[in-house]
Amino acid sequence: MSDESKAADEVAEKPAEKQVSEPKPVADRKSNEFVGVDLADDDDDDTGAETNTDTVTEAVAVVAVEEKPAEEKPVPATDAAADAGKPAERVVSEDDVVEPEFSITGSLPEPRTKILAVLAVGVLALDVLTKVLSVAFLEGADPVKLFGGVLYLTFVRNPGAAFGMAEGMTWILALIALGVAGFILWISRNLRSQPWAVGLGLVLGGAVGNLADRLFREPGPMRGHVVDFLSLFDPFGRVWPVFNVADMAIVCGGATIVVLALMQHDYDGTVHKEEKKVDA
Repeated sequence: MSDESKAADEVAEKPAEKQVSEPKPVADRKSNEFVGVDLADDDDDDTGAETNTDTVTEAVAVVAVEEKPAEEKPVPATDAAADAGKPAERVVSEDDVVEPEFSITGSLPEPRTKILAVLAVGVLALDVLTKVLSVAFLEGADPVKLFGGVLYLTFVRNPGAAFGMAEGMTWILALIALGVAGFILWISRNLRSQPWAVGLGLVLGGAVGNLADRLFREPGPMRGHVVDFLSLFDPFGRVWPVFNVADMAIVCGGATIVVLALMQHDYDGTVHKEEKKVDA
């Protein structure tokens, strides 16, 4: 036998050895390093080998997708300039929120001095206008009958108070009017009740209206006579004293104040309520 035939016989006598293919490198998704993967033996069917090959291909494709940098969208120049000019927004946390403090004055109503001033000025203007007209058209003329004799327009110069009282004491009445006006102005700082503002405004306007007559009309300062021109049911004031607009305002304002005081409503907006006692 030749050497070639001997070698062939030796190979045929040896049992078939399993052929193991070398592991193929596979890319790790996290570290991007290649790690070994054992493939199936040659004795396995062809289907297993194809599956391993597809797995390696998919792993490489995933790594390639992850390594691809994200595309940055271009920012318009106008938006970038606008953002650069804006101040940085401050992030406010719950700890930064400050609750407003309780204020006693904030819980009170607003002062009603505007109502007081408007009413007082309105009453004074109307009183002065009507007195000027009465002096111009009623002095020395016959009384004018209105509403079937319910009201008469007449003319009287009053040196005292109503019903003929305090004649010759004009200066005392002037001082009283000054005191009333000053007191109303003093309490108006804390005036927070609208009804009180109405009542005090009427009284203030009427008091100043009659005070102006006592200061500036004849016969002289602090001795001037008040002009009256309204009379009820009689042209000469024999049923009710002759009066004027200032007198009406004083009476209406005073009545309003009395009602509010009886209802226990203060000028500062406080309402006093009596507590009912419950018998045990």
